[in-house]
Parts: sequence; structure tokens; C-alpha cells
Amino acid sequence: MMHGRTTERSAVEALLADAREGTSGVLVVRGEPGIGKTTLLAYAVEAAEAAGFPVVRGSGVEFEAELPYAGLSLLLRPALAHLPALPEPQRRALDAALGLASGEAPEPMFVGLAVLTLLSEYAGDGPLLCLVDDAQWLDRVSSDALVFAARRLHAEGVVMVFGARDGEGAFPAPGLPELRLTGLPPADAGALLDAHAADLSPTARYRVLAEAGGNPLALRELPVALAGDNPSAVFRPGALPLTSRLQLAFHGQVSRLPAATQTLLLLAALDDSGDVGVVLRAAEPLGASPGDLEPADAAGLFSVVDGTPRFRHPLIRAAVHQRAPLDRRMAAHRALADALDAPDQADRRAWQLAAASTGPDEAVADALDATADRARERGGYAAAARAYEFAARLTVDQDRRTHRLALAAQWASEAGDLDRARDFAARSAAQAKDPKVRATLALVHGLADFWHGAFPSAHKTLVGAAEDVAAVEPGAAARLLVQALHTAWYINEDELQSTMARLNALTLPEDDPITPVARYLIDCLYLDPDDDHPDKKQSINPAPAPAPALADAVTAARTARAAGTVDARVLQMLCGVALTQGQDTDAYDLAAELVAESRRQGGIGRLPTLLFFQVEAEIFDSRHADALATASEALGFARDTGQQQWVSQFHSVLAVVRAFEGDEDACRRAADESLATGAGGAMAPGTPWSYWALGILDLGLGRAATAVTRLEQLSREPLRHHICSTRSTPDLVEAAIRIGEPGRAAEQFARFEDWAGRVRRPWADALVLRCRALLADDSDAEELWTAALALHDPERRAMERARTALLFGEWLRRVRRKTDAREHLRAALEDFERLGARPWADRARTELDATGAGGAARASAAAQASPNGAAAVLTPQELQITRLAAQGMSNRDIAAQLFLSPRTVGHHLYKAYPKLGILSRTELAGIPDLAARS
Repeated sequence: MMHGRTTERSAVEALLADAREGTSGVLVVRGEPGIGKTTLLAYAVEAAEAAGFPVVRGSGVEFEAELPYAGLSLLLRPALAHLPALPEPQRRALDAALGLASGEAPEPMFVGLAVLTLLSEYAGDGPLLCLVDDAQWLDRVSSDALVFAARRLHAEGVVMVFGARDGEGAFPAPGLPELRLTGLPPADAGALLDAHAADLSPTARYRVLAEAGGNPLALRELPVALAGDNPSAVFRPGALPLTSRLQLAFHGQVSRLPAATQTLLLLAALDDSGDVGVVLRAAEPLGASPGDLEPADAAGLFSVVDGTPRFRHPLIRAAVHQRAPLDRRMAAHRALADALDAPDQADRRAWQLAAASTGPDEAVADALDATADRARERGGYAAAARAYEFAARLTVDQDRRTHRLALAAQWASEAGDLDRARDFAARSAAQAKDPKVRATLALVHGLADFWHGAFPSAHKTLVGAAEDVAAVEPGAAARLLVQALHTAWYINEDELQSTMARLNALTLPEDDPITPVARYLIDCLYLDPDDDHPDKKQSINPAPAPAPALADAVTAARTARAAGTVDARVLQMLCGVALTQGQDTDAYDLAAELVAESRRQGGIGRLPTLLFFQVEAEIFDSRHADALATASEALGFARDTGQQQWVSQFHSVLAVVRAFEGDEDACRRAADESLATGAGGAMAPGTPWSYWALGILDLGLGRAATAVTRLEQLSREPLRHHICSTRSTPDLVEAAIRIGEPGRAAEQFARFEDWAGRVRRPWADALVLRCRALLADDSDAEELWTAALALHDPERRAMERARTALLFGEWLRRVRRKTDAREHLRAALEDFERLGARPWADRARTELDATGAGGAARASAAAQASPNGAAAVLTPQELQITRLAAQGMSNRDIAAQLFLSPRTVGHHLYKAYPKLGILSRTELAGIPDLAARS
């Protein structure tokens, strides 16, 4: 019987009711031990089964936390028959994760997608309840996969409920709905106590109610402690937290059992196989037999269900484990290791041997090495790191110990456990003799600091390590400096140039694949101090030579990546560097290719970085609807993977899109979200784009003076070398001209002219001419305006083309050439309307009115612009899905591409059809806005 919890039961019932209607839901039930989490989960199971729901159940096991995907394997066992229905890449990932087949180590997030699809398939057309109790004890990769799946539930009719204990090792699930259980109200607590201990005296009853604080487990167990041998140890006021008092109460019950029974309970507490046969085999040499379990069963402390040993409550297991003498624990670990003699129990055996070790032991260290290798092959990087680190502790030879600790650092970094990665790297670096090992450790350490936002510390580590190995391993030094360029980017331009100088000074082997990459970066970014260009201190790109081609550097990076000699992040960096050189199309194509590759391979962790470069190129190309869809999806990935840097960045680019739309509230909200992620004294990663967004917003809404102030921030350190500083220059020039202070943009415009001369792109030349036209006398302006318009591509960068036409039209009207002005103003209005750039469209209409064109002309232009196209009426996710469907992709293929379930894809299509005024999928191909974009 469940006492009280009316509100909590209603929350569960609401989730189940929504699932019957096809809407998925998630709930994380949190609370202290014994507060009633398991009871509430049991209520959910009863309610679901009564309603005809299928149920899958799992639980974290404290001693399985080192075994990759142990928790997931237990949970998914009933659904595995549906594995063949999964898309091939997802099936391979889940097979590898669960040890059903060999293959490349899967990323936990991609395994999470496979879990989502599998649960959806298992549910069929109906609802499904998925429960995980004791989620705080899930192994890391199982936890990551399940949280990812939970975040992407939508229209599958699947309910996921997690029970998680507060405190050490608490289940991390940011962004998931939570229900925190507290103590029962006095009336319910009293009813529960009376139901279990009706014979308590009034004094004892008051004492238990006061001590229990409404905790249901305490209300049941503390009366037993009162009747025990030493109740004062449990009830001494303020002596111990409730959890510790309950453990004492349980241990008091255990200590009254026969010695052989206590031995069996200790073995069961230390065993992680879940196999009573293992416990009994281990018990035999310690003098215990199966019959010795009977007293524990009779006391209600322990039982065996379907061959699986079970404690009545996890605190009983904890009490048995923690309060056993050390010598008995070690003997039990050794006995369990001997009992785990099957080949598929090698990992468990290794950990039991490690727990029984009292000092260095090479044989056990080798066993842990093998365990780490197997964990790594299944994507259990955190478990691999833990095994390597423990193996290092047991290793006698100094070089082998350093090597193992270095591996622990590397795989902790891969697991995203940055604090441990940095700790392992720092501990092993001082003893590392091999320059390549030292370089690898420095890279791990530096990247850990970088992802924590400690840019100066990361930069110092990477540059220092490059100096250390430059003489003997110039290629390794180059790899460190290439990464250091990324950290320098977030410090200032001087540090960037200093790092470039170090890279330029290296003598790199011609046959090293890093060499063409390094040369591309040098050619793009390095400012030679011997160059006498007048603006050499103001521009990172002053040289007259054209920017180098991206293709050769990409080919070299791919070769190095295939050979395992360079990190995949170098390819990502090339996308960003190409954008600094105006190679927007090349950068977009490379980013899109890498995005497609990551989607195929399940590289969800890489997607935020790659999608950021893609969305930058989309904004530069005036593809605002595409940018909105890309950034919205990528923001979800960044949150799912805990990459706060990209959370900030995607909020900032969303702010830019909203700024062009003139949606002031949405723009400011996005910018505030972006700027709120800075840590300590470091600026938020999205600061440059946020400043640009707010400047565009002010300029579009006619607040030119405020726009100048905002945009000027981008022209100063530490932002002046960022891509936003360069690309925002035409906005700064226009704003400064509008307030009559062109000098405030003069220095920045000179830098922009240098940059445009370097990149040699017609659209960049068009923007230079537009700025010159704004700055020119009326006698020279028309030629400049005409030349600028001629350089704009009629098919690309519609926003910039329209702004040039608008400014030219405004100039023509000002010099009283109204008839000529109308042509350009109408063209600008058409583009602005199509782009949804409301403030700019309003400005063009106002100018048309001033020429005497009248409302009819404006209405005609607006009608031709088709503001009600697909991009205007669909949400960003609906737009993505309908575009893929228009290309002929099935729901299953679309789901695999976008990391959704097929049922969610179908749900979004069902919602999109009426918005588009169509009845079926076949009509999608006829909608122009849904055509594939290059």
C-alpha cells in the first residue's frame, strides 16, 4: 500500500495518459535513500500494466559502474528481438555496445539514438513504459545513451522514468523534467508507521516519527532498531545523517545472523555478476553453503529470485560492504575472482583481483589493461580510463606505469571527463620520457583546459609542450601549435600572431601530412613581422597575395587523419580558417561533407562544431531560414552533449537571424543566453556574434547611434581578429555615415579593404564599393553604386544585394531621381519580403512612399516576394523534415539523418501538410522552398 503521494501519483498518471495519445514523456524521480522512489516507480508499473502498456525495466548496479553498457544491456533485453528493424548504422552501434558483435567503438549519443529507435519499434503503434531505478549507479555510457534518448522523445508514446538517489554519483540529467520526493506529511507518516509497528509505545512512536522525518524506509526500519541490541547508536540525536543511521540499523540486523550467513551476504554485496552460482562457488572455500542463506531470507534482508541475488534495499548491501573488516573484504574479492572463471567474465574477474590487491601486481595490471582495451572497443571510454589508471597503480616498471596513466588521460578526455583527464595527464607528464607521449599528454591537458574555458592556461600548456618537443619531433610540435591557434583565437590577436610565428619557425618534413595543413594556416593567418605593409599591426591578412586554396590542405588533413597522425579536429579547424579567407562556399561544402559523415557514423559529439561552420556560411549567404533550422538543431545537440561553448555560439547566431527579422525580443533573449555562458573573467564564446546581432538589430530598427557603439566593440581587442569583426564592417560604415561620423569607421574600413583585396571575391568587392559609395561625394557615388550592384550575384547573398539596392535607391531619391530610385527600391523590397527581414522591408516601403510609388506598387512587390512560402510557415524542424521528404527519403531514413525516431518524423510531417496546403507526401516535391539547397 502506498501512503500519500497524491501529487506524485498524479504526475505519473498524466504521463501515462499522454502516452496513450501518442505523446512521449520523461520524469526523473529524485530523493534521499528510502524516500519512496522505488515505490513510486512500482506504482507506475502497476498503472501501466493495468492500462495494457508493455513495460521494460532496468536498474543501475553499484558494482557494475566500470562495465560499459551493463545497465543498458539489462534494460533492453526484452526488446532485442526488434534489433533487425533498426537502420544498419544504429544496429551496428547497438550490437557493438552490447557486445553482440565486434565493430568500431560507438559514440554513446549514437547508441542513445539506437535506443530511441529500438524502444519506438518495441512499442509499435501503442504506448510503452521504460523504467530505470537506481540510475545513479548506471555505468557512464549507459547513462549518456539513455539521457540522450530521453531528450529526443517526442511523438513515440514512450514514457521514460528514472529513479535516482541524491548525493555522490547522482544521475546527471540536465534539462529533463524532475520530481523531487520529500518526506511524507505527518498524517501519512503516522499511518505508515502504525501499519508496520502498531505495538510501539507513545514515546517510541514519537521518537521514530521525529527521527524519520517522513522517510518511509526509516519509518519501517527504525522501529526494528529500537528493538535491537544497541538502539542508542542509531537514535543518538544529531550524531549521524539519516542514511548512516539506516545503515547502522540494517547492519545491526545483519550482525545478529550466523557467521556463514554474513559471509554469503558479503560475497553477494561485492559480486557484480548477478549470478547466485558465482556467489555460492566463492562461498565454498570460505566455509559457507547454500543452506546458510536461509537465515537472511527469513529475516527479510536477502532473497534469490530467478537465480539473481537481491537485497531488500540497497542500503542493506551498502551496510554489509562498508562495515565488513578489510581482511574479510579482500578475502571475499579473491574468492569471487576465483569463481569468475568463464571467458566472458574476464572483466569482472580483473576488477575483483584489483580490489583484492595490496600492492603492485603486474599480472593484475595486465588483466586490467585487457579490460580497458575491451571497454574502449565498445565505446566505454570512461571505464577504459578507470581501468588504465588502476593498472598504472599496480605497475612496477616506471615507463609502463607512465604509459598506462597516459592512456588513462587520453581516454578520460575522449569520455569528456576533463577533470580526470587533466589530472592523469599532469601526473604522468613529469615521468614521460618519450617526446610523442609528452606531446599527447600536453594535448589532453590543453584541450581539457580549453573546454573548461581556461583559454590562457590551455594555450600555455600547448605552446610550452610544442617548445619541448620541437627539436626532436617537429611534426608533433606542429600538431600542438595547430591546436594552440584555436586557444589563441579566444585570447587576442597578438597571441594568435605569436603562435603563428612559432608554427612558421618549425622546419617540417615534406612528407609529414601536417606540413601542407600548417602552410595553409600560415598563408592564411600569419603576419610576417618583416613585412613593411602600413597596416601590418592592424590586419591579420594584409599581404597582396590571394588566399591559398583549401583543397590541398583538406587532402593532407584527410591523409593524416587516416594514418592516425592528426586529430580529426584539424579538418574542423580548416572550415573555420577558410571562412576567415572569404572561402565561404568551400568552407560550407567541407562542413556539409563532414556533417553528413558524422550523421552516418553517429558522431553526434562532433556535430555542434561542424554545424556552426555550416550555419555561419548560411548566414553569410543570406539563407536565413536554413540558418535558423541548422542552428536550432545544433543547439539541441550542444545541450545534449554538454558542450557549453557551442550552446553560447548557437544562441548568438540565432540572435543574428532574429536581428535580420527585426524580432527584437527574440534577438535579445538569444543574445542574453549566449552572453550568460562566460566563466570567470573569460568572455562568452558567442560574444562576437552577439555583439554583431545587437548591432544589426539597432541598425535595422533605425537606431544608428546605438548600432555604431555596439559595432565598434568588434573593432577593438580582443575581438578585432574575429570573423564577425571583418564581416560587420559594412554595417559599421553604414551606421557611422547615418549619424554623420564616418571617421569612427575609417580604420576598420581600411582593414576591410585589405581583407577584400586578399580574398578576391566579387561579393567582397561589392561591399567595398558600397562602402565607398556611402563615403563618396554625390559626383562620384553613382558609378560606385552601379559597380557594386553589378558585382552582386543575382542568385546568392540576397540580403547584401538588397541592402545595396536600398541604399542606392535612397541616394537616388535624395538627389531627386525618384523614378530611377523606384526600380532599386522595389527590387530591395522584394528581396527583404522574401527573406522575412521586416525592418528592412519597412524602410524600403517608406522610401517607395517618398518617391510617390503608392501602396499598389508596394503590395505588388510584396505579393511577388511570396512571404507565405514553406520557410515562413514551418518550424525549423518541420522545414528540415519536409525538405528531406521532398527529396524522396523515407521516414526511417529521415529519422536516422536527424537523430529522431520515425514516429516523430511522421508526426512533424502530419503537422506540416495543412500548413503547406497539401494532402500528401507526393506534393512536397512541387514546393519550390523545399528544393535541395547547395
